[in-house]
Amino acid sequence: MLRKIAAVSLAVSFVAMATSGLMMFVIEKPSFTIQMHPVHKVFGLFMILAAITHLSLNFRGLINHLRTKSIAIYGSALVAALVLLYGIAINNEIPAELAEQMDAAAAKVEQ
Repeated sequence: MLRKIAAVSLAVSFVAMATSGLMMFVIEKPSFTIQMHPVHKVFGLFMILAAITHLSLNFRGLINHLRTKSIAIYGSALVAALVLLYGIAINNEIPAELAEQMDAAAAKVEQ
């Protein structure tokens, strides 16, 4: 039963994250991004929980996949891209005054 719940939760969360993320990507307005943020954030948490459950239930299968050299290289490249993009994002600071305004607007919308 847990496997079924995890699978459905992961699928619905993926759809929610993908659609809200794509909308924020296509509609490049900070106001729209702030408006969609609660949906993206809540389903992001659901997706994390569902993914952890899914991975724990299927850990052996994942390890078996990683024994294939090309898949291990592909996974390593994805991890490297993730670390690189996190590094770029963290070092791309927003000016403090602008960040305060954006944070205040997001807090107001999320109330």
